[in-house]
Amino acid sequence: MRTYLSEILDVHRAAAAADRRDPGELESATAGLAPVRPLAERLRTAPGLAVIAEVKRRSPSKGDLAPGLDPAAVAADYQAGGASALSVLTDGPFFGGSPEDLAAARTATDLPVLRKDFTVSPLDVLDARLMGADAVLLIAAALDDRELADLADLAARVGLEALVEVHDEPELERALAVGATLIGVNQRDLVTFAVDTTRAERVATAIPADVVAVAESGVTGPDDAARLAAAGYQAVLVGETLVRSADRSAAVAGLVGHPVGPRAARLAR
Repeated sequence: MRTYLSEILDVHRAAAAADRRDPGELESATAGLAPVRPLAERLRTAPGLAVIAEVKRRSPSKGDLAPGLDPAAVAADYQAGGASALSVLTDGPFFGGSPEDLAAARTATDLPVLRKDFTVSPLDVLDARLMGADAVLLIAAALDDRELADLADLAARVGLEALVEVHDEPELERALAVGATLIGVNQRDLVTFAVDTTRAERVATAIPADVVAVAESGVTGPDDAARLAAAGYQAVLVGETLVRSADRSAAVAGLVGHPVGPRAARLAR
């Protein structure tokens, strides 16, 4: 059965297979770059719940959200509202994003920026570093164990942080096995794209206390943010709600600062 995820991954893997650039040369090109802006530390030290605010033009399930947005202006609005970090879609075919969106958003703020894309090859990681990202997204459901380990290792080697995205406890175990210290729990099912608003709370109890935990998708307002903070999430990643808001700064301000509760983690490291 064809799904959103399988279709997206097919396109990205085909592009990776056709890319003839030398990973070694690209990795060498990252050697002289300035250090990244620390993402996990910004989230860990925020006064209450932190927000990773997303620059997102469209989605496969919802269609156009804000196709004509100015990424620099949106990023500045997010920072003014108290966002701790940015997430910028760079996927073109399915989300209407680009590396230029990421560069514009990062230049407009002093916030760390996550490259939000479907990372399937070393070249994707290296491109993230070269385009100016501070962190890269690794989706456990899109990668086998060897790919997940290798791409996490490469990200660390070139100075990027990796947000490892999981959807359930088995994927969380895989993320922890590669040493992930920044984990996102996506409440959106990447097969159906439906949102399960209880998923993050269920998975939270299995996330070790020393891991920075981020809840993704399904955050529609302050009540959702407060609930996830109480479950022990240090941050929420929010896209559609913020992009569609008439006052993006105020929308961010309504999400930040909720008291973060302890996670009664069942797993220790």
